[in-house]
Amino acid sequence: MLIKNIDFSKFSNINIGGQREIYIIEDIDEVSQLPKKFKIVGGANNILISPRGVTPLGQLSKKFDFLRVTSNYLHIGGATPNGKIFNFAKHHNLSGFEFLQYLPSTLGGAIKMNAGLKEYEIFNNLIAVKTEHGWIEREKINFSYRHTEIDGIIFEAKFKLLQGFNKELVALFKDMRSNQPKEPSLGSTFKNPPNLSAGQLIEQVGLKGFKIGNMAFSKLHANFLINLGNGKFEDGLKLIQLAETRVFEEFGIKLKKEIEIVE
Repeated sequence: MLIKNIDFSKFSNINIGGQREIYIIEDIDEVSQLPKKFKIVGGANNILISPRGVTPLGQLSKKFDFLRVTSNYLHIGGATPNGKIFNFAKHHNLSGFEFLQYLPSTLGGAIKMNAGLKEYEIFNNLIAVKTEHGWIEREKINFSYRHTEIDGIIFEAKFKLLQGFNKELVALFKDMRSNQPKEPSLGSTFKNPPNLSAGQLIEQVGLKGFKIGNMAFSKLHANFLINLGNGKFEDGLKLIQLAETRVFEEFGIKLKKEIEIVE
């Protein structure tokens, strides 16, 4: 199995993480050779990674970056970027993937967190996923808003092949994302509680624009943790914990992280 050194301060979307060894998985059979409690990082789009290097990291090779149509299904590799899936769907007039243009991730990560915008989720057209344990039908997966329980690495997924790319939805999603900050971030830090906005809760406890070091909750959207330049993992972690504490003390609501924290 190939092992690479990656500087996550350049590779991660939030530009934090430092030099880390990462296992590049070329074949499903190689999973058994990985260290215990490893973490698949994909494109490191929603993961705040510590430079300390405690957790072993893995990533699928480019072998699992593919899209192919077979009969009535669309097969997509787990390492395929969401932007590539969006462009493929647009070019081939396929519906159900319009929201992926604004979700910087790979398919595996998108499925793991049931990524989406509002009611449009990656699970909507999903039929089955393939892990090192074999194919798992959608109906046998426990999933909910921004959450799934899938045991294993997602190497491939199968989707319904539906015609009718919707340009109006693309315009809607673009408008929904117009308040996103331009600075390096990991997207939404917390999941929205039922019928509430995590960003509004963070703003109401006085943390919109609040900084620790060079990390801050964005002045544009309080649910976005941003790196203002050379931000540190420890400062980002302090901000996350501060938001959790203040929102719970003020409203009795336990915020649930949408991002992952990897030591």
